[in-house]
Amino acid sequence: MRAQAFSTENGYMRFQGLVALMVVGTLTLLAPVAQAATDDRGQLIQPQDGARKVVAISTFAADTLVALGVAPAGASTFGDRPTPDFLGPLMEGVPSLGQRASTNLELLSALQPDLILAIRRYTEPSAQKLSALAPFYAFDVISHDDSLRAVAGIATALGKAAEGQALNADFEALVDDFGRRAPGGISAVLLAGSGEAPFAYYDHFLTTDLLRRLQATNSIGPSPTPEQAVPFGFQLSLEQLLALNPDVIFMFASSTRHAYAANPVWPYLKAVQQGRVYEVGLHWKEGGGPIAREYILREMAWRLYPETFSQPQLPASLASRLFH
Repeated sequence: MRAQAFSTENGYMRFQGLVALMVVGTLTLLAPVAQAATDDRGQLIQPQDGARKVVAISTFAADTLVALGVAPAGASTFGDRPTPDFLGPLMEGVPSLGQRASTNLELLSALQPDLILAIRRYTEPSAQKLSALAPFYAFDVISHDDSLRAVAGIATALGKAAEGQALNADFEALVDDFGRRAPGGISAVLLAGSGEAPFAYYDHFLTTDLLRRLQATNSIGPSPTPEQAVPFGFQLSLEQLLALNPDVIFMFASSTRHAYAANPVWPYLKAVQQGRVYEVGLHWKEGGGPIAREYILREMAWRLYPETFSQPQLPASLASRLFH
């Protein structure tokens, strides 16, 4: 009897143990699995906690580094412009590596970087050479979601993943707050170039996506190929722009005269007649970094809804102005 009782008890204990293992196994399967971070080339991001010389191929990457408290060892720029002063003291003395689309690899190599961060479309031809110099991560940074992912990716590469998550969370909270306060009922476009036919941006571009989040309508609308991030806009004629007739026009400032603004059609645009054409800084073109994207959001909200949002305090080099 004792042997039978022991056998029964032992079997029960084994059964209980099996149930426990099954429960633990099930919970393990149901538990969320942390996904490894990758850049937009599919490269696994390995944290470079000890990186002291971090090079930024793009204003976006420099912006993100500064937001994370890291001074770039070098940075590429827009055209022949100097490194962006709007990023503050951490950019003082940072050497320029030339244009973002044609970064000077000799200058970059001489810096002996520990980490290289870039926008993907500007570095695809030289990706192999860059990868040979240091760990190299590149991001698309076209859409709003691209910005969030890229900021998180760079933060991870620096061993500052939590700080990157906090930057994104703060921005999303600000976007939601502004979106709730925005009255809506207004249309706008974002134009680039200074030739006869300006370039206009589709909905998925970061800056025009912020229009939607501020309850405004991008008159250009969505891309006809939404499955493709590029192109993110097209050239349109002034006649096409007149047919859309947006309430507000945002246009990039240019060192040369905007030829399309001399078109006989220009004065007939509603935005022109109502004095709602604004020249904006080049950070609106590459606004995926934490600093630039907040500047864009605040200034866009004020220009769209001056009775609802106050004028933001921006560096003089960035502040928008009425176009005359």
